[in-house]
Amino acid sequence: MEQLILTLLLVVVLFAFLGSGIWVAVSLLGAGLVGMVTFRAVVTGDVMATTDWAGQVMATTIWGSSNSWALAALPMFIWIGEILFRSRLSEDMFAGLAPWLNRLPGRLLHVNILGCGIFAAVSGSSAATAATIGKMSLPELAKRGYDPIMSIGTLAGSATLGLLIPPSIILIVYGVAIEESIARLFIAGILPGIMLVVMFMGYVVIWSLLNPDKIPRLDIRMGLKERLFHSRRLVPVLLLITGVIGSIYFGIASPTDAAAVGVVLALALSWFSGTLNRATFIDGLMGATRTSCMIAFILAGAAFLTVAMGFTGIPRMLAQWIGSLELSTYMLLAALTVFFIVLGCFLDGISVVVLTTAVIQPMVEQAGIDRVWFGIYIVLVVEMAQITPPVGFNLFIIQGLTGRNILQVARAALPFFFLLLAGVAAIVAFPEIATYLPSRMGR
Repeated sequence: MEQLILTLLLVVVLFAFLGSGIWVAVSLLGAGLVGMVTFRAVVTGDVMATTDWAGQVMATTIWGSSNSWALAALPMFIWIGEILFRSRLSEDMFAGLAPWLNRLPGRLLHVNILGCGIFAAVSGSSAATAATIGKMSLPELAKRGYDPIMSIGTLAGSATLGLLIPPSIILIVYGVAIEESIARLFIAGILPGIMLVVMFMGYVVIWSLLNPDKIPRLDIRMGLKERLFHSRRLVPVLLLITGVIGSIYFGIASPTDAAAVGVVLALALSWFSGTLNRATFIDGLMGATRTSCMIAFILAGAAFLTVAMGFTGIPRMLAQWIGSLELSTYMLLAALTVFFIVLGCFLDGISVVVLTTAVIQPMVEQAGIDRVWFGIYIVLVVEMAQITPPVGFNLFIIQGLTGRNILQVARAALPFFFLLLAGVAAIVAFPEIATYLPSRMGR
């Protein structure tokens, strides 16, 4: 009974903090502190001694969660995205991809999808992907007469690939939280990412065949030689992707080592393109520092909340309660899907992962679900939340780019929400989509 009351108290306190508008990390630390002090004070009756003890646990936990070698990859992958955000990468991708897509139904709408997929493979951030590709593609598509709703929808849906296609920041956070191999998680995201790209492109092809009047006529035809000439601008970014992901897959480098190599290559790419100068270097470095500090602070808060919940026995109690319901694996995953989508409407993806891992992981392990597969599953569900109102972060980014009403942007993204849901169903039905490549590592 005491655990149930304490659970309700923690939930109320946490949502009160989150609802007040204070930082997510502070909310997590505050809720953990309230829960730990309350539980210990009830047992010992000494509030002052309990507060001192809880403060020492908080300090130790924050230091322990921050002192992780795996986390060293995080700021470097973020820095790669910041460097490329300020380079000519987006222009090069448009120029290199467009000639090859003119004969495909939907034509340049596919640039949003492939461009987001390529940029996701070097940035690791959904928000950076949406902002970078959107700045380049939306004005070009509008100028050429493409349907604005479909242009926005393809960007909103495809930008979520930044969460899945390695290097993925959210997979690093998940791997650190559960102490799982980040390299295996990265490799597990490749096939599901490709699957989503194919699904998105397939939807655009079908939509274009059903709505031929909304696709402008082809004005310029290029021969093979011309297309190959334009494709040369894709070579640097493809080399960057190969250097980062290939070195991890073949066991040449750890994710942290590969991230360091990626930063050097990204700086070289930016320098060769003429966009690297003192101002862009400092802006990129400061942007990466701010984002990394924010994520590290959230991880520290979540680590303390995890310790507090473990101390009070809440995760064990919830796992036993879920076990007593005797849900099948599919029913459990269906319930978790709804739970994550709802939670993702109010929190960003990283906060969702770090906030729920301690509670969800015992249930997942009890159900016999593979930890690497579950990491890909949770990222896919969080991707759906990124384009779900009222707090779908990709929707706000695209609203800022287009000036359109948030509901219009959400309506444009709705078909891609259902495609992501189909992607979740696909990896549930065929888990090998996520587990095949990791199982081949080291062979």
